[in-house]
Amino acid sequence: MFEELVRETDLHDLDDHAHAARLRDLEKALGEQPDSDDLLRDLVEWATGHSDWTIRRIAVETLSARFAQSAPAREAICSATHDDVDWVAFTAIRAAGRNRFPEAVEHMIRISGWPSNFTRPGYARKPVGCGAAFTKRALLAFFDSNDPVRLRELEDAHFADKRASVAAAARKRDLRDAVLVPAGPFIAGSDATEVGPFQMDSSDNPLRVVKLSSFWIDRTAVTNARYNEFLADTRGTREFAHPDQPVDKDHTPAHRRDPRFNEPSFPVVGIDWYDAWSFAKWAGGRLPSEDEWEKAARGTDGRRYPWGDTWDPARARYVSSAYGCGDPPDLRALEDLLVTTTLDRPRRPVVAADALPAGAGPYGTLNMAGNVWEMTRTNFFSGSDMAPFFRGRRSSEFMNRPEAFHVLRGGTWTSPPVCLTTFYRGKDLLTDRHNEVGFRCVYDATGEEARGRG
Repeated sequence: MFEELVRETDLHDLDDHAHAARLRDLEKALGEQPDSDDLLRDLVEWATGHSDWTIRRIAVETLSARFAQSAPAREAICSATHDDVDWVAFTAIRAAGRNRFPEAVEHMIRISGWPSNFTRPGYARKPVGCGAAFTKRALLAFFDSNDPVRLRELEDAHFADKRASVAAAARKRDLRDAVLVPAGPFIAGSDATEVGPFQMDSSDNPLRVVKLSSFWIDRTAVTNARYNEFLADTRGTREFAHPDQPVDKDHTPAHRRDPRFNEPSFPVVGIDWYDAWSFAKWAGGRLPSEDEWEKAARGTDGRRYPWGDTWDPARARYVSSAYGCGDPPDLRALEDLLVTTTLDRPRRPVVAADALPAGAGPYGTLNMAGNVWEMTRTNFFSGSDMAPFFRGRRSSEFMNRPEAFHVLRGGTWTSPPVCLTTFYRGKDLLTDRHNEVGFRCVYDATGEEARGRG
């Protein structure tokens, strides 16, 4: 009976007076209609998908007044707290607060932040609008407190089951070949002042002190053998997929058939940032931040290379050892060498991930200088964690967007020595799959691990 009243094409074509009259007719019809599963279904559909926001608002109000105990109604109201039209969202927020929906708390905290924070004296606040004001009042009414200490206790209790569920579902950390990096400060960056063809200046990675919590890091880059375990275990599932990755994405390495790169002991290459992110989640860890990577590579004494301050060509796989030649003296010479690369040259670009033990870093990590670049979770331009939002778009559409570039560290088999320093920053498009790029994972350390081994 409501079809004619809510038909979207008709509503769009009405003038203001006729539109208002149509809404009155709808509200009257709703008032005369007894509660039923069919009415509930219609209201949920309108609240979450109707193109006319006034219909969405009326649906939310009616769901709140007549179906507040129904799970589909509550879900629709919670969803509507994020409606892109303000008054629909305000209506849903007030309904959630008035009915004290526990499941709405998480939605409202996304809007206003944690009550235990915004009630603290001296807490930094920006001017708020109606939405934030409605949300804060609803949250304080739900928790029935204005005391920040008590609110923190109530928040912890409210989310205890969810935290327990998340912890129970968490992947076990793959620490079979990982080393612990203890908590504390380290010297990061460089005071480089000369800008040359391979150099960076002090603004790129300035000299500074960074303090980090303890963490585990893979002793070597992820190998083909280990990555193949991931492929076999995740075939046919998107459980570990990044939310932004393409729907039809295949995590198979691009160079899996190339004998120069596919030996089990070699670092996996030909994978992109989404592949590495998914593997890390599967392994119970994450990609390192560039600060975590740098501390693992150089320790606390600010060393230039993982093994110390003096360059030693025997300790790293880099352009000269890969191509069997002397060090290129300048950028032109390096490019002249690199353009001789073919499908067969060089014959042995990389070495095993656990090769060259003399080049180990202060915590025992291997090949953090050379062999393959290593991905991080850090955005090259902002320095914050990567937050890609490109799903459904081709890489050519976002390849010039700063949000699409992550930091690479460590240099690779085509790099000169200056790119193998512990502080050198490279970058790459998150969808590129190169035979010069791999990764390793980091894992959170427990307090007991940090105390016992840090």
